[in-house]
Amino acid sequence: MKMALSKEDLSKLEKMGYRFVGKYKHAATKICHWTKKSILDEGVCYKQKFYGIESHRCLQMSPSITFCQQKCLFCWRDLSATKNKWEGEYDAPAKIIDDSIQAQRNLLCGFFGNEKSNPQKLNESQHPNNAAISLAGEPLLYPVIDDLIAEFHRRNFTTFLVSNGMNPKKLDEINNQPTQLYLSVDAPEKKILHELCQPQILQAWQKLNQSLEMLPSFDCRTVIRTTCVKDRNMYNPEGYASLIKKAEPDFVEIKAYMFVGYSRHRLERKNMPDFKEVYNFAEKVGDLCGMEVLDHSSPSLVVLLGNK
Repeated sequence: MKMALSKEDLSKLEKMGYRFVGKYKHAATKICHWTKKSILDEGVCYKQKFYGIESHRCLQMSPSITFCQQKCLFCWRDLSATKNKWEGEYDAPAKIIDDSIQAQRNLLCGFFGNEKSNPQKLNESQHPNNAAISLAGEPLLYPVIDDLIAEFHRRNFTTFLVSNGMNPKKLDEINNQPTQLYLSVDAPEKKILHELCQPQILQAWQKLNQSLEMLPSFDCRTVIRTTCVKDRNMYNPEGYASLIKKAEPDFVEIKAYMFVGYSRHRLERKNMPDFKEVYNFAEKVGDLCGMEVLDHSSPSLVVLLGNK
């Protein structure tokens, strides 16, 4: 049986808090910082503030940890084992979801011995009701992503799916739309996309634009997400505005790159902008695409734009 990752790579990621699930170990979950914070009543994720998602009931996972067509410099993961297309067998959606929920419960069990834990939240955390399909990798490369979304919805989950826009054909084939669909737009022009996101496929810029052109056809809530890397992609707000206008999203999230994980080997701390820099850049982009600042979360260094 061929695994998606070597034993060495699995061990390395497990030490970082990942828990791999299923038979073929291509899917994983990891407890979000804000899930822990929420259980301890020390704050909540911006997704709760912006969209009403309960942080303590959010399942952060991915069905395609090692598969992605980009090797973004700001990615927190070790990219040495990343493959740009699916290889090998895969686990069924129900198996991935069952195992992910159990893995999350196992990871949270220590909070039952923490007197600072909120008992109600802790009990509710054992029954997550939102799937953040965004942990690592590109979820649209999972061969049956449509079925995974459908299975989550059958279990009364909401789903937040994050895609890098490199799969317009697969995006077009989605029948079971997520609750919220994100497209990552981390460059205002082709040159910056290739320098910062390092696509491992041909015609990456064209594919991103094709995906953006499809976004208005979706009935679910749509969001453009931009990770701001100081001195790397916080240029040309006009370019970002043009791409946003093409996509006609419900919201735009402008957020700061975080100097964490393996990205620290590729970038420097000075590449992490502060909240004021992110806010000012978001205002510039918003003014150019007819949106305004609706909300923000300074602890998460993120600004939410919406239509005026």
